[in-house]
Amino acid sequence: MSASEKIKARAEQVVGKSVRKAAHTLGKKSTEAKGTALEARGKARQAKEKGKDAFKR
Repeated sequence: MSASEKIKARAEQVVGKSVRKAAHTLGKKSTEAKGTALEARGKARQAKEKGKDAFKR
């Protein structure tokens, strides 16, 4: 997993989680869903990069 892709994946997860929690606190359902989607995209990116690393070895 390249360092820049690893950082992007982790950043998406962190930002998504914070957006989700803040929106939940404020009762904003649509923003909460967007945060959840961003967090899921970060997890998917991380899984993709781990898969690529497995094939390189």
